[in-house]
Order: sequence, then C-alpha cells, then structure tokens
Amino acid sequence: MNAPIIRTRTTVRAADLRDMHEVSRLDAWVMAQDNGLPFHRPKWLLAIEAGTGQQAHCLIAERAGTIVAILPFHLVHSPLFGRALVSSAFAVGGGILSTSAKATQMLAHEICTRAERWSCPTVELRGGSLPGGNWIEKRDSHANFLKPLQGDDDAELLAIPRKQRAEVRKGLDNGLTVVTGRTVQDLDLHYAIYAESVRNLGTPVFPRSLMVSVLDAFGEDADILTVLDGDRPVASVFSLYHKGVVMPYWGGGLWDARRLRANDVMYYALMNHARRRGCTHFDFGRSKTESGAYFFKKNWGFEPEPMAYAVHTADGQAPRDINPNSPKYRAQIALWQKLPLPVANILGPWIAKGLG
Repeated sequence: MNAPIIRTRTTVRAADLRDMHEVSRLDAWVMAQDNGLPFHRPKWLLAIEAGTGQQAHCLIAERAGTIVAILPFHLVHSPLFGRALVSSAFAVGGGILSTSAKATQMLAHEICTRAERWSCPTVELRGGSLPGGNWIEKRDSHANFLKPLQGDDDAELLAIPRKQRAEVRKGLDNGLTVVTGRTVQDLDLHYAIYAESVRNLGTPVFPRSLMVSVLDAFGEDADILTVLDGDRPVASVFSLYHKGVVMPYWGGGLWDARRLRANDVMYYALMNHARRRGCTHFDFGRSKTESGAYFFKKNWGFEPEPMAYAVHTADGQAPRDINPNSPKYRAQIALWQKLPLPVANILGPWIAKGLG
C-alpha cells in the first residue's frame, strides 16, 4: 500500500526584526544564497531605519519551518515624494530573494496588500526575483558593473584599458596619499567631501546619521578610503564588502580632484586594498544607461550588465519619480548647485532621507 502524499504548505509572515534570534536566522539564510546582497541583510534594513527613520520590514515565506524566500523592504515616507514600499531603501539592489516561484508570487501579493493597507501607492523591487503579472518591469534603465580583481597591483593597473590607465598613472605621479579606516575622523573626512560633491551635482546629501548607522552595523564589512593631496582630503569612498566582493558605495571628490586625478587613484587604490582584504571581485555598482557614470565605468574595462527592477502602483496612480535625471527636476538641480554649502548641508538631509 502506498503511503499518502503529504503536501507541505508555503506560508508568509512578517519577520520580527526586534528578535535577535530571528535576525540571525534571516542573515544566515541570506548569506547562504548565491544571489543574496548586502541590501537583503537585516543589518541593512535596521541601519537604514536607525539612520533615516524609515521603517524596516521583512516578509518571510516558509515551508515546513524552512525559509524559502524573503522580501526585505522599508516604508518610506516623504512630505515631498509621498509614501512607498521600497526593497531596499537607499540601496541599488534588493527585491525578493527566493528559491521558489510560488513563494515569489506570495510575497509579491502580500507586499501589495500591505501597500494598500498602509496607503502607499508605489511598491519598488530593486532587483531579485520579479513577480511578473501586473508589475511594471524595467530592464534597460540601469546597468551594473562587476569584474574580477587581478593578482597584484601591477596586474591590476595593466588590466585597466590604456586610456584610463594613463589617467591613473597621472594621478599616481601627483604624490597623492591614501588612508583607510573606520574611525569618526575617517567618516568626518568622507562626509565633508561627499556632501560637497553631491551639492556640486545638484542633489541633496544623505544624512550623516545614515552612514554612521551603516558603518556601525556592518563592522569590518564596511570601511572608508580617502585620497589626500598633502594634508588636504580631495576624494573619498565608503565601501561595503560582501562575500568576496567590494562595492564602492558612497563616493565623491572635490572640484580639484579632477585636476589631480584623485578619483582615478581612489578607485585603483580601492581595488588593491580590497584584494589585500581577500576580495576577488570589484562591483562598480549601478549606473543609468548611457549616463556619464555608465561610460566612466566602461572606460575602466567593466562590461554593463542590465538590471531588472519592478514597480507596482495603485490603480490610476503613476509611480513616484525620484530620478535626478528626470526633466522635471532640471530647474531644481540648477538651483541646488548654486546653494552655499552650509545651506545645502542643512536642507539636504531633510530632503534626502525621504528619497529611499
């Protein structure tokens, strides 16, 4: 006589991010997935909440007590840009991390239910397993750039295409020095450069508290590399490290950095620094297709990999638009570029913490 077939049901529930056992279990599962990102980890969720006030949430799909999929997200609220559920906020990645197509659909349905309940007309999935159906998919708006690191400093330099390699060599000839660390002083130097850099681009700066929280949450998996011209910091980058991959995440340079080729030195130095830390790959992050940053990364020998995002909106609602390249923000960007830096640094964090 054949034994009866027992079908195990998949269930969805909200994670308790205040339960350290639950958080540890989630983090271990994310780290065990080949396509897991730092932005799927509970420590990212909680750091964003601590640094910006945007609420952290995570949905879990389980079968027989085993995690089969998760959907980390933030409830982002802004007086200027409205409300949205974003996976994950302030991240270039996220979305549904799944080993089951059924679980993907269940999580997508649940987050839409919560969006309606919480009056959030937009849901954004920044990568991951896309649910299809009535979700709007974007597959050609952004690209990511990833390539292996080389065996030593000389090989790393020779792997850079000739034209860009010449720029790095010019920077190396300028006598610049490089420091790395995780101290308050390192963060102060970085934030001052980053704030001025984004003001020059015409966009508001993220709160310093955001970077403090991420640096604290990620521990040795985050650090800051700064390039100095004499005693003067001119370029700096805040990086994340994840399973052998370095991700230069928040970076910038002063106006003089271009003349000194400090940004070129910065990224070359980070490649070498990451390799000495044991990294095998350099993730240059996402850029809008055909943008200046897109071509800058191609100049370094990186090949673009199209990224897929998904957006769901309430009936009759347009997706929220926070893209700084949107034509409707052209006048605001031009105005922001003219703001005195102290004014931009006061107003910027209040605006930027609502971008997500």
